Amino acid sequence: MVQPRNPRQLPSRENKPERSLRAQALALLARREHSRQELERKLAPRTENPEEIPPLLDEFERRGWLSEARVVEQTVAARRARFGAAHIAHELRSKGVSEAAIAAAESQLKDSEVEAARAVWQKKFGAAPSNPREKARQMRFLQGRGFSFDVIRRVLSGDD
Repeated sequence: MVQPRNPRQLPSRENKPERSLRAQALALLARREHSRQELERKLAPRTENPEEIPPLLDEFERRGWLSEARVVEQTVAARRARFGAAHIAHELRSKGVSEAAIAAAESQLKDSEVEAARAVWQKKFGAAPSNPREKARQMRFLQGRGFSFDVIRRVLSGDD
């Protein structure tokens, strides 16, 4: 026997009214910062007319709702404790951030890269490698996190 539907029950997804493209874009931006390219990619399947996306994004940029600088700032803040400058720069490129903004972020990251690498290494290993095999393992780990060879060498040798 089928139970009667509770009138106070929320409507199912099928009965949800369609939200405007603008409302969908604002909902995405409310969750986290997006680059223009990311937002365009996410909005494209949600509209039948892709030509309406660029003017909407232009308006968002004019109003300050869409900001490449905030995307860079948020990404750097979220990733700095775990990754090196190369990894963060790669992630920013994949988000469609301009090369000028990436270069500015990289110069800022390079200033504190040794300290960041040392913190990551300390958390993972905590002790200097006891043999060449262990040293290679620690180097691969740090390299995989996006730290440069020079920074890795400085961390493992204890140079400041």
